[in-house]
Amino acid sequence: MDPFSGEGELLTITTAFYTHAYQSVLDYDTSALSSDNKKTAQTLKYRAQIALGQATAVLSSLKSSKDAASRSIVALAQQNSGDSSAVETAASLAESDPEDAVVQICAGTVLAAAGEYAKAIELLNKHQGSLEAVALLVQIHLIQNRTDLAVKEVAAAKRWAQDSLLINLAEAWTNIREGGSDKYQSAFYVYEELASTPGTTSPTALVGQAVAELHLGRSEEAEAALQQAVALENVNIQAIANSVVLASLVGKKPEAVQELLQQLQEKDRDHTLLKDLAEKSQAFDTAAAKYSAKAAA
Repeated sequence: MDPFSGEGELLTITTAFYTHAYQSVLDYDTSALSSDNKKTAQTLKYRAQIALGQATAVLSSLKSSKDAASRSIVALAQQNSGDSSAVETAASLAESDPEDAVVQICAGTVLAAAGEYAKAIELLNKHQGSLEAVALLVQIHLIQNRTDLAVKEVAAAKRWAQDSLLINLAEAWTNIREGGSDKYQSAFYVYEELASTPGTTSPTALVGQAVAELHLGRSEEAEAALQQAVALENVNIQAIANSVVLASLVGKKPEAVQELLQQLQEKDRDHTLLKDLAEKSQAFDTAAAKYSAKAAA
């Protein structure tokens, strides 16, 4: 059985984790949980700490741990800290302990983030009914622009996990990538429910709702959702990035767009949007230089 399935007494903490309400994960009282579920909850707490930028604390807590699961969490924390040895550790664990559910998720995440997609897919495909492994596989396929494989992964999982939050989210991702008003609307409903339900309202849910609204041509509603995301979390990088896109699409003044870009630069200089803009700017300059040279001749 998937330890991160979110069934039974783990439902609250897993829902918080999967909606990126990481502080709620850390605040969750595990005292009443069974021993096995306490272990799973602790794993989620470590991962929530890493997501909140507290990788050093996780490394300190697990520095003496030798089991494969703990070592995979350490690799995740190392990667978050910029330690290049994380990928080597993850690859080693993928070879030595590929059946361990925590190794599959944590080492698989490290490998995927490092661009080692083939290794990550091979490891994640060893899962035995893991919803999170399915979600990670869907993300990797989408990163590789293999929407067809992502859709197949979701369809297969729905046969045994129809009402799972993770599968609903994964389907929302593929719906937005596939496009079309019906699919955008379906994705919107998933994010709207999360964003409006006490306990699952998070910046991530609101950003997802805003993206769906934007695709549906509802720019005012998208802006309201992004503003709410920023209000929930003082600085949400994805909310800023999508605000840049929205500001450009609705024709806001260049100064307003540049101000948002500056905020994004200050918070995450390596953000995908900034890299993409830089690449396109360079491509434009290169093309313009060629035309200029021909005109001069």
